[in-house]
Amino acid sequence: MTEHRIRFTLNGEAVDVKVAAERLLVDLLRYDLGKTGTKDGCSVGVCGLCTVQVDDAPMSACLLLATQVDGASVRTVEGLASPLQEAFIEEGGFQCGICTSGQLVAADALLRAKPDASDAEIADWQMGNLCRCTGYYGITRAIAKARDAR
Repeated sequence: MTEHRIRFTLNGEAVDVKVAAERLLVDLLRYDLGKTGTKDGCSVGVCGLCTVQVDDAPMSACLLLATQVDGASVRTVEGLASPLQEAFIEEGGFQCGICTSGQLVAADALLRAKPDASDAEIADWQMGNLCRCTGYYGITRAIAKARDAR
């Protein structure tokens, strides 16, 4: 097993760690760096629970090797400080909370990329994050509320 030294920015802070070549980003974040908001659900990049932003683009951390973020900027739900969280609470954008962190990270990436996203674009963007509780109505309302508050 080979180890690699990687350096990247995590939620605005410099990180310098050694990782095994096969270490997944989701495992590095959760178990080595304590960012437990990033969850592993399906392990195949379908559910969205592990969504993080890598250089502002939403990515599935369960599909990325940790070495792939060397030199990048990574944002997890712990790094968000946005009106989205308050809007999710006010609009009922979560129930059980399993998908919430992935939903928030993806929504933040959308509003960074498209500050004036239409309701249809919001709905399309969130399709990569599975939610079995809310039916997406509260989530979509919350993202639209945060968009309109900007």
